[in-house]
Amino acid sequence: MTLTSLIVPTFSQMLGTLSGWLDKAQTQLPAADAEALLSARLAPDMYPLATQIRFACVQAHEAVYRLQGKAFPAALDGLLNEGREAGERPGSIADAKARIGEALALLQSLSADALDGAEGTAIAHALPNGMILDLTAEQYARDWALSQFYFHLMTAYAILRAQGVALGKGDYVAHMFGHIRPGTMPAG
Repeated sequence: MTLTSLIVPTFSQMLGTLSGWLDKAQTQLPAADAEALLSARLAPDMYPLATQIRFACVQAHEAVYRLQGKAFPAALDGLLNEGREAGERPGSIADAKARIGEALALLQSLSADALDGAEGTAIAHALPNGMILDLTAEQYARDWALSQFYFHLMTAYAILRAQGVALGKGDYVAHMFGHIRPGTMPAG
């Protein structure tokens, strides 16, 4: 498995799934209640849904640029700041879906081997608190980018569920339905 074949399909399918969860929220709730979800939190000291969505997108952007050895574009700082400030300015579901769309467009723009060749490359990942993680590209992808992405994705799922959006396991693994062997789908 290459870094591209791991990162791009994983982030793409799950960002699409996240967008689908927002669609479900808009379908199930009155418009004002759906928009209010963006300010919902699991706990008072956690970021709201609007931030979780943006930070999931940040992980996709950062992985693409970091694994290609490229500097982050200025727009990525804007996305990070938008996420950090989402408690006061959550934006709209349309804004959140636009951020997901931007991340998906970046992923879709990559060649089939865009992130390959970085294997073994040293990555010094500086955290906002001053700590620096010294990782190989594989460690960064596996232990940081994917885990951080799924943290924000699952926190978004949990916020939506806690706020009454009817989501289930099928909504989480919808990308797997294309792999069901014909004739094995349970009836009902």
